[in-house]
Amino acid sequence: MATMGTMATEPLEILLKEAFPDADELRVEDRTGGGDHFHVTVASPRFDGLSLVDQHRLVYAALERPLADGTIHELRIKTRGVRRTKGGTT
Repeated sequence: MATMGTMATEPLEILLKEAFPDADELRVEDRTGGGDHFHVTVASPRFDGLSLVDQHRLVYAALERPLADGTIHELRIKTRGVRRTKGGTT
């Protein structure tokens, strides 16, 4: 049986996976259990070379719809790039 937190996070995870299909890490946590306060963590090579502000803008763009319709009341974001060497490791 899915919990309220799981039901709330799944749609956001889908949006983020679509926006960051190459993410090494992608997590959405329902911080309060109420389904509208979230902590998002994304590590993606797409962020390499971008400022923190630009990284967060990409996350906000991916979550534009739930932000606009009030699904997300509060959002905490943690992002980082994932520099890869020729061998494919950081």
